Amino acid sequence: MYKTFIKPYLFRQDPEEIHYKVFRWLNLLLNNGISKSLSRSLFSYQDKSLKKRFFGLDFPNPIGLAAGFDKDAKLYEELACLGFGFIEIGTVTPKPQDGNPKPRLFRLPQDEGLINRMGFNNSGVEAVVERLKGRNPNQIIGGNIGKNKITPNENALDDYLICFEKLFDHVDYFVVNVSSPNTPNLRDLQEKEPLMNLLNALQKENNLKLSRKPILLKIAPDLTNEQLDDIIDIMKETKIDGLIATNTTIDRSKLKTDASEVEGIGAGGLSGKPVRARSTEVIKYLSSKSNKAFPIVAVGGIFTAEDAIEKLKAGADLLQVYTGFIYEGPAMVKKINKGIASYYKSL
Repeated sequence: MYKTFIKPYLFRQDPEEIHYKVFRWLNLLLNNGISKSLSRSLFSYQDKSLKKRFFGLDFPNPIGLAAGFDKDAKLYEELACLGFGFIEIGTVTPKPQDGNPKPRLFRLPQDEGLINRMGFNNSGVEAVVERLKGRNPNQIIGGNIGKNKITPNENALDDYLICFEKLFDHVDYFVVNVSSPNTPNLRDLQEKEPLMNLLNALQKENNLKLSRKPILLKIAPDLTNEQLDDIIDIMKETKIDGLIATNTTIDRSKLKTDASEVEGIGAGGLSGKPVRARSTEVIKYLSSKSNKAFPIVAVGGIFTAEDAIEKLKAGADLLQVYTGFIYEGPAMVKKINKGIASYYKSL
């Protein structure tokens, strides 16, 4: 029904405007215990083979919603009713910011992809904390953190520490986002020395807590093998808990969409099916070269159970979706979990 009736209507609307309309609709539809329970029964799939434990957390299933969908923690309870094993909110910055000028979100239907240059638009960490207070402790919520656009890279650590401290009591794990292409010079923080300094400082604060929280690093798909080798060294040196591979790409090769249309869209990160193969390559390389030294959360072009299994075979431990969820609809999570459960039972 989604692909036949709902998706054609949604795709006639401006991508960003319809995103927030859908938020309002879900908030209205899932505003009570009965509707939430019904939604869970329709869209969830439970099987003991899907339960996973990584970095001290028990996941009911391996499919999470990637950061960027619920930037401001406005809909995490409703989204959790759609079968997800975990929800990642953000990217959150210390101060509120509007992000880049609109339009800044574009569909590529021929490629089943999206290009975005949102620019960490969010209401700031204080507002996000207020929305997370009193949340259901049985849901796993991750906090994806970044720096404000106006903060120079030499002061970036201050922004990450502010978000870390303020969110600490309200999320189950953290993701350090230094890989978005939409904040000027942010990706420079992926270089070995600044990244090592950033992660070591966060780990130092983390280890001072009575009970530390897992810290993960999210990387770009555009890194070279030499840079990926550096990432492996950084993971070993800083002893952070895991890696998310990968963020959106700046690569525009092999697209079916007309080149002039793509050029007219301009800068931004490309997600969806066009990034699937590269994301899998990165996961396979990191898993193999590190000898499975750390958990990897796969994100990038997961639309079907086959896509998910491809990532698992490459070395992923958990999975996240975003663009696939938009193209395939809410039934996608259940279908993927069913497929993964069948795959596990066949081993």
